[in-house]
Amino acid sequence: MELRELKKLVAQGEGLTVEFKRKAAHPDKIMREVVAFANTVGGFLLIGVDDDGSLPGLKYPDEDAFVLKNAIAKYCQPAVEYELKLVPVAPNRKVLVFHIKPGVKKPVFVIYNFRKRRGRAYVRVADRSVQASREMRQILKWADSPQQVGFTYGERERILLKYLAQYEKINVATFAQLADTSYQEASQLLVRLTLAHVLQIIPDEAGDYFIRKPEAW
Repeated sequence: MELRELKKLVAQGEGLTVEFKRKAAHPDKIMREVVAFANTVGGFLLIGVDDDGSLPGLKYPDEDAFVLKNAIAKYCQPAVEYELKLVPVAPNRKVLVFHIKPGVKKPVFVIYNFRKRRGRAYVRVADRSVQASREMRQILKWADSPQQVGFTYGERERILLKYLAQYEKINVATFAQLADTSYQEASQLLVRLTLAHVLQIIPDEAGDYFIRKPEAW
């Protein structure tokens, strides 16, 4: 990548596939952006770029690259694929461009508890990295499966689609109450309908919700 291409990318601003970081401080926290890109459609993590889009660069880019590469290897599981470019932006200043590839095996987690192998998955929503809910993790896990997901149109499905025709979106708790079923069963049905391309999940920090998938109607 050349400086001209970098400036064009920065001009887009932060969003679904672009994230700016001034420095590589707290690399463990930066990993949530790496994982979010891997769990969504991939993206560019730019180190040495201010929030306003200016390009101060890094004085010691090789050191920052070493730290971040080690962090990706240590904290991200399954392994994240990426390409790294160092782009000169001024004398003795470079920007690190991490091109994160979509994960081959999802969900990808940031591991926090190494003894118990526990972690958190994140997804990209606009210019934010949002922690993935249980439903989102299930959808990520099975979305690329070659096996088709089917469902039976029964009373609960009828109640759900009638509600969505009026209110446009629904969460798991509301559906469980409407269908007079357990939270777990409501969650499983919403996930199954999403995998069957009837619904679409919308991740949100305040709580995920589901909408009708337009092409299904």
